[in-house]
Amino acid sequence: MIHLRSLLLSAALLLSSILPALAQDTSPLKIATVHRPPFAFADTPDIRGFSIDLMRAIGKDMGREVEFKASDTFGGMFTQVKNGSVDGAIANISITTEREREMDFSQPIFGSGIKILIPIENTGLGLFSALFTWDIGLVILSGLALLFFGGVLMWLFERRHQPYFDKSAREALFPSFWWALNLVVNGGFEERVPRSPFGRIFAVMLVVSSLFIVSIFVASITAAMTVNALSSNVQNLRDLEHRRVATISGSTSAAFLKANGLVYADYATPEEMFNAFEHGVADALVFDGPILAYYQQTKGAGKVRVLDRTYRPENYGIVLSSGSELKEEIDQVLLKFSVDGTYDDLLSKWFGNIYSPN
Repeated sequence: MIHLRSLLLSAALLLSSILPALAQDTSPLKIATVHRPPFAFADTPDIRGFSIDLMRAIGKDMGREVEFKASDTFGGMFTQVKNGSVDGAIANISITTEREREMDFSQPIFGSGIKILIPIENTGLGLFSALFTWDIGLVILSGLALLFFGGVLMWLFERRHQPYFDKSAREALFPSFWWALNLVVNGGFEERVPRSPFGRIFAVMLVVSSLFIVSIFVASITAAMTVNALSSNVQNLRDLEHRRVATISGSTSAAFLKANGLVYADYATPEEMFNAFEHGVADALVFDGPILAYYQQTKGAGKVRVLDRTYRPENYGIVLSSGSELKEEIDQVLLKFSVDGTYDDLLSKWFGNIYSPN
């Protein structure tokens, strides 16, 4: 009798260990993603990237295949997670308090932060370009034309009243211009004071008008130098007040800029944002540091730079539906990957020396 009870107890224990294994869900994990290189290249059927490889490795460890569903926007990913059409979403999804109110997040998968990207500017060339603009050129040409025609008029008034102007039209062109130039710059020549009534009236008008010409010229030069100095010295967030800033609509970067009272243009995708930057529509980009660093490395080498400072640290995570039973298992796999080197291998593969997580 005792032997039968022991046998039944052993059978019960064996069944209790086998049944959970038999009941384990092996259906594919449906995961939404969005095109965010190098975290997710979702613009082709062959979806790949750091986050994609990581999710596939997690699924493999859990004994489940992973099916990715590309979304056009972050909002689209979140909608699919909330309505249960997917099990979760992965890309460069920042863990925020607002998002955690509606969804669950795994343990952080990447340490990121908001950074600034600006063009690399050659200060000397930038100053040259700023000074020699069409506006300043127009001011200079207008001033020279005024002096030339002013000198010609003075020749007409004074040619019969003093020897300096007693020349033929051809011979008087440069001396007349020179006289007008010295009148404006030095106040004129005492020995060549206009003698005719019209010459004196015109000389006074020319001196008075020259005050405005010089003021406009100096103001144009000063403004050009000021703009160049501002555009060449972006060292902190406040320097962006004088720049055309761009970011991604609905992103944590957009919320950050809004909270700091900075005006910005928002774009639906990073591709549109970078295109605006490349065509001079935007002067500075404020977005996720690793995304900007990847762009600098692949398309902007020698042309752009990402400022060292991280303006707001952030962590990326795998977003899951609220109360998801997958959270605990995924967290355990992530912890395992951080110990056995799987995570570091993926990090090295996709980022190398491009970006180091915080």
